[in-house]
Amino acid sequence: MAAITRLRLRPPSPITCPSLLTHSPSSVSNPCSSRIRKVSFYSPLCYKSDNSIESSPETASSPSIVGDLLDYLNESWTQFHATAEAKRQLVAGGFHLLNENDEWDLKPGGRYFFTRNMSCLIAFAVGEKCTVGSGFHVIAAHTDSPCLKLKPKSGSSKSNYLMVNVQTYGGGLWHTWFDRDLSVAGRVILRGSDGSFLHKLVKVKRPVLRVPTLAIHLDRTVNKDGFKPNLETHLIPLLAMNEDSSGSKEKDKPSSSKAAHHPLLMQVLSNELSCGIDDIVSIELNVCDTQPSCLGGGNDEFIFSGRLDNLASSYCALRALIDSTRSPTELSSEQSIRMVALFDNEEVGSNSVQGAGAPTMFQAMRRIVKCLGHESSGEGAFDRAIRQSFLVSADMAHGVHPNYMDKHEEHHLPELQKGLVIKHNANQRYATSGVTAFLFKEVANMHNLPTQQEFVVRNDMGCGSTIGPILASGVGIRTVDCGIAQLSMHSVREICGKEDIDIAYKHFKAFYRTFSSVDRKLNVD
Repeated sequence: MAAITRLRLRPPSPITCPSLLTHSPSSVSNPCSSRIRKVSFYSPLCYKSDNSIESSPETASSPSIVGDLLDYLNESWTQFHATAEAKRQLVAGGFHLLNENDEWDLKPGGRYFFTRNMSCLIAFAVGEKCTVGSGFHVIAAHTDSPCLKLKPKSGSSKSNYLMVNVQTYGGGLWHTWFDRDLSVAGRVILRGSDGSFLHKLVKVKRPVLRVPTLAIHLDRTVNKDGFKPNLETHLIPLLAMNEDSSGSKEKDKPSSSKAAHHPLLMQVLSNELSCGIDDIVSIELNVCDTQPSCLGGGNDEFIFSGRLDNLASSYCALRALIDSTRSPTELSSEQSIRMVALFDNEEVGSNSVQGAGAPTMFQAMRRIVKCLGHESSGEGAFDRAIRQSFLVSADMAHGVHPNYMDKHEEHHLPELQKGLVIKHNANQRYATSGVTAFLFKEVANMHNLPTQQEFVVRNDMGCGSTIGPILASGVGIRTVDCGIAQLSMHSVREICGKEDIDIAYKHFKAFYRTFSSVDRKLNVD
């Protein structure tokens, strides 16, 4: 059945359609080609090819961003590529690149961003009427997803096969990585001709790795006892056959420390980077599934893709910020500072210099307040700004599974295609409160967007968490945790509803545009 399921998930035959990212006529060719970016989809999406950016209030006829999300997903194989693509789109949208090492010169009405480790990004737009104590309206998400990562010494050989040793990153459904067409992507450090070092991203688009399952003839009880691979010994991708077939016992031993990675793998990377093997002095690579993101389902209502958790949220937030600040009039009456924060390492606890556990966002907020001259304008300017601030923690949510409905609390059954899900947990695994949920719902109500989906975990099950509680407790910022409902979370291939992408985008854009007016109507303290 696994083979049948994967057959259904194959991308459809390519069609000719205007590009959904560049808006210029182009031919969408074979999605397996490695020459240019591709998006595979069915024809019903084609009539939305004129995806021009609008700056008017939300309407039912707002252009869909689904095609652009597919482009983003297909470009963003790793957290580094996701951040680099976000950087490209921000620059194209008129945002000014800052450096954390430099002194900042910020002005009301300005739009800015910076990256950290090329896997974390903070972008913000300053309202022209921003004053002392004006708050930050933030949407935060994360760029990382569960995956396999190459070990520092990845090269080994077994039974005349060249193997690539990997580590598991995050809580993946690792059985879904077997029998997939895999490759590698990430970043490398190159030695320049002048003795300097260069940071480069790399993506090998053709399948070069595979983790084969054991034939049922050699594992007769697998369907009764379950597939329970040993993650250290069974989850090792094959790279190639060993060209030296001498049968020497040395070939069954790991590669020596002088060659941490197989020369063949290094040659593949050097070909992709157009450099010499000796020029590559360091690599940091993820194993990635090569199947393109695409639309699926009988009515093209689903998105089939890897890394939906959490690049779908990241892209909706990014586009909402860009589109809600593109017109000069958008910030003319804005008193707050609109912000997007995309963090790395959420899947492993966020405790890193590029994760939400680091003070990156709050350091940026303090610098912004000081740079705008607010700290010299009165006592506690930054603290007052935080009290006026609001954070939307956007991470994917568990949609009810039709085959496992008993895994959900019976009165909280989030469905696909029904809008954002607000997450609650009495033990603070999510940061949502009654007040923050109400305010976020009220934004949606003002724009006729669905608001009724809510999630709580069953009392007899553990509850996951996300960056919301980490950021909320960092300096005391009001927070709501929400997400797009999905199935197959942490699988190599996930599913979400197409309509939910546009609803999330509209909800986030409405949050930026109208939260100030909503917040003024309620006084709690």
